[in-house]
Amino acid sequence: MSRRRKSALSPHEPAAVALDYEWPHPGAPTVVATGRGELADRIVAVAKANDVPIRQDADLVEVLSCVDLGEAIPLEAFAAVAEILAYLYRLNGTATPAPDNAERSR
Repeated sequence: MSRRRKSALSPHEPAAVALDYEWPHPGAPTVVATGRGELADRIVAVAKANDVPIRQDADLVEVLSCVDLGEAIPLEAFAAVAEILAYLYRLNGTATPAPDNAERSR
């Protein structure tokens, strides 16, 4: 995974990251948008206009904003992103159990 070098987030400058993930996609979620300032505001506005849930987490945004667009999230973000996805699946009632091993081998 390639990473861009960026300075630490300013506490007064808004920042946003958008992820893409579709169940049952075999890979990790990917970063599809990152931005600071006005661009961050636009990312949030597009999410709201499309009823995409928004979570505020400055530490996670700092990690994910270093990921190149189209790249998978880094290993250190897996737990936090998995927690968010699990919450969203429960909220939407779309969580489905994984098939057991017998069904997978058929």
